[in-house]
Order: sequence, then C-alpha cells, then structure tokens
Amino acid sequence: MSEASHVKKTVMLLGGSRHQVPAIECAKRLGYRTVLCDYLPDNPGQYVADVFYQESTTDRELMLEIARREHIDGILSFGSDVAAPTASYVAEVLGLPCNPLKSVEILSEKNLFRPYMSSHGFNCPKSCSFAADSSAEEVVAAVEDMTLPMLLKPTDSSGSRGVSVLNDLSFPAVENALEFAREFSRNGVLELEEFIKYGFPYLVGGDIFVAEGEVKFWGLMRCLRDKDLAALVPAGKAYPSGLASKQIELLKAEVQKLVSSLNLSFGEMNLEVIMGPGDVPFIVELGARAGGNMIPLQLQDISGIDLTEALVRYTVGEGPVDVSFDGGENCVTTIVLHARQTGRFERVEYDEKIASHIYRELVYVSPGDHVEEFNYGAKALGVVFLKFESQAEMDAVLPEISKYVRVVVKEGI
Repeated sequence: MSEASHVKKTVMLLGGSRHQVPAIECAKRLGYRTVLCDYLPDNPGQYVADVFYQESTTDRELMLEIARREHIDGILSFGSDVAAPTASYVAEVLGLPCNPLKSVEILSEKNLFRPYMSSHGFNCPKSCSFAADSSAEEVVAAVEDMTLPMLLKPTDSSGSRGVSVLNDLSFPAVENALEFAREFSRNGVLELEEFIKYGFPYLVGGDIFVAEGEVKFWGLMRCLRDKDLAALVPAGKAYPSGLASKQIELLKAEVQKLVSSLNLSFGEMNLEVIMGPGDVPFIVELGARAGGNMIPLQLQDISGIDLTEALVRYTVGEGPVDVSFDGGENCVTTIVLHARQTGRFERVEYDEKIASHIYRELVYVSPGDHVEEFNYGAKALGVVFLKFESQAEMDAVLPEISKYVRVVVKEGI
C-alpha cells in the first residue's frame, strides 16, 4: 500500500451549530480530517472538529484562503442556506465536487428563484422584490396588481425568519411586516408574493437526495404547524405525506424538472411544495442543503439510509452511493419543541395520547434557561420523535398534535 493511501482526506464544513454537528461526527467516523468554520464563539461543532476557525462562512475569499491552507478535498454547508453559495464558490475555484454556483445562488435567494421559476415555465405565485429600505407607501404602489393575501419575507432567510402574512395593505400592517423582514435580511432585498391556495391541506416538505442528476431519494412529509402560534413556523414533520399516488407523481415530475433545469448533480436538498387546487404542484423552496430540525435523522429512521454519510462521501469525491428510496412502511413524526411565551424553561409534558409513541427526545435547553416565544425556526428548544403502527393511528392524532405537548415556561422573567 502506498504512502499516499494512508493520507486522510480533509473535508471543510461551514457551520457548527447543533443540527450541523452530525455531519462533522459523520466525517470523523468515516476517517476524514475535519476543518470547521463558524463565526459564533460558542458553537458546539468546534469541540468535535479537528481544526476550528472562528470566521464568517459568508466571506468567500477568506473561506477559499482557509481551504487552500488546509488542502481540503471537499467542502460542505450542511443544513445552512447562508453558507451554501460559499461552499459552491470555493469548490468551483478548487475543482472539487459541487453543484453549479449560479444554480446554488438561485436556490438561496428568493429574488432570484421566483423570476427563474417564472421564466422557465414552472408553477409559481406572482411576486415582487424591492429594497429593504423601501417605505410602506412605495411597497403598496409596487404591488397594486397583486392579489391578497400576500407573504412579505426576506429573500435570503429560512425557517420562517422575518415572514409575515398580509391580509390587507394598510400602511401600519405593511410597515410592521417590513420591520420584521428587515431584521433578518442580509442582502437588503425583500419580497412580496401572492399566497398560494392549498388543494392538499398540508405543506409538503422534507428532503430529497440527488445523485448523478436524478432524484434518487424521496423523503416527502407533511409539515406540521402549531395553530396557536405563527401559522408559517415549522413545528414538525410526519411521514408518510398523505398525498395520493397521482399527486406524488405530479410533484416528483415538477421537482425533477427543476433539478435537471439547474444542472444539479448531487446532494441532500430541502424541499417545500404546496399542492394547489387541481393538484398543481408549486415548489415553494428547494434549498441547496439538508433540512433542519433533525430531518436527516428522521429520514434515516424511516428509510434505513444514512443520507449524511452519503452527502459527506459525495463531497470528497467518493460517490456514487446508493440512496434509492421511494417510500416505506414506517410512520414517523417529529415535533419541534417550542415555547408559546417568553420566560424560563422548566420542563416538557406529554399527553398520554402520544407518550407511548415517543422513542427519541432531544432537548436543547435546561431548566432555568431563558427561552423565547416561537416565531421562527431558530428558536426551537428540541425535537421529539414518535413512531406509530399505521398511518391511520398517526392520522388520528396529527390534527391536534401540538396540544399533546406542553413546554412549561415560567413567564415574566
């Protein structure tokens, strides 16, 4: 065996948050040397990675400099929209495995994604983008030909950060939505888009895995919401999706069409689709990264396929990996633990209707920790995994599932 064969491959990971740690752990388990970059000084990934740089993952030139210094064999932005374009930029410059930078940028910014969808014949809502510092009066004038209700959102955020539903265009309502969106806008561009009517009652989400330009893994799930809080904030996922076979085929055709159009070659990607009236699929989002809230782990429980391992292997050029999955019998639901008011976390309580179905509980906070009202995904307090014997058994609790979990918070502190 040659000396070169003993040299570890090095994978660079952009982001070391709690939901990104599994990718670092996986890379180390596979025998790769790991280099982590994250601007936050308290990220947990730094204690797992072999090398850590406390630097911004959005600084493309700095990441390229570090990549060259560390002689990397692959670069990965696991579960992060923010750093996905950086990873593709560095990989393209160094000739490493990646999806086209231009395509990743389109998927990462809604002001690029919506026009692309419209100009390439995809189903999409009418939308309008504008500068974040626009006044309410300017915004109202720009969307006079659009129909209410509308969503006002940053064009470069995820997890429902900064997203508001507008049921009227009164200046106070628009200004409040603008202020919320500006708080989460990095690129200074906001968007208004018409609300898509639902034919199927749930938003369909989850992850897919693309290999050699074809979607090989279909992890389609129902997106759950807490009806007592912001209707757009993700509160869990349920598998199977509940879609009829015809609806699934229409959805799959639209998604594959987009994957092919953008020349995407490999990777786990986060998907959100609304099935409109008449079973018309609207792709709300195709993120060039794995989903948050432990979606890769949930899909591994469902399918038996380790998508994180497959992604890491592809990233360092050790594909192809067989990730073929098009449906299974396991009925698995996740609930995102969250507070309904700001205060001090005390405990989590489960109703007897679901307690016996829980097989994994991940709680990110400890008693006494300060927690905030759940109005976007990053404020999640943990994830609980439940398994059911049948879809009928699962469906019996799904409509009211948020009522069966109580995060006890001491208010006013």
